[in-house]
Amino acid sequence: MLKIDPDSAMPIYAQIVEEVQRAVATGYLRPGDQLPTVRQLAVDLKVNPNTVARAYMELERAGVIATRRGRGTFVVDSGPLWEGKRDLSLLADVARRALLEAYALGFSARELIDVLEAQMAAVPESEDSGGR
Repeated sequence: MLKIDPDSAMPIYAQIVEEVQRAVATGYLRPGDQLPTVRQLAVDLKVNPNTVARAYMELERAGVIATRRGRGTFVVDSGPLWEGKRDLSLLADVARRALLEAYALGFSARELIDVLEAQMAAVPESEDSGGR
């Protein structure tokens, strides 16, 4: 389900957060879906359970998931991904991570911007607005 890149400049917990958010945003994970336990996901991804626990804590803080004692961790049906809230701080986080990743790969900010502009030109107008 989730893919991580151990060689990425992005911390593994942040990659897990991003992958879960992407899965929710694309409908791969839906409200009510149960996520693997911290221990199980750590085994699946071959990472430390504390890394997964940190990612789950971030996702819970963001309102994407909720943990029910004795029952598990589930995708919630409220929060910024469903309410259509436009929190620019979330977008700023995405931009910051992209910039850090670009720098780690040896690219400049200008090169990242050029690639983003090229990608924007390739996205159909209906997708470009994110449905807004």
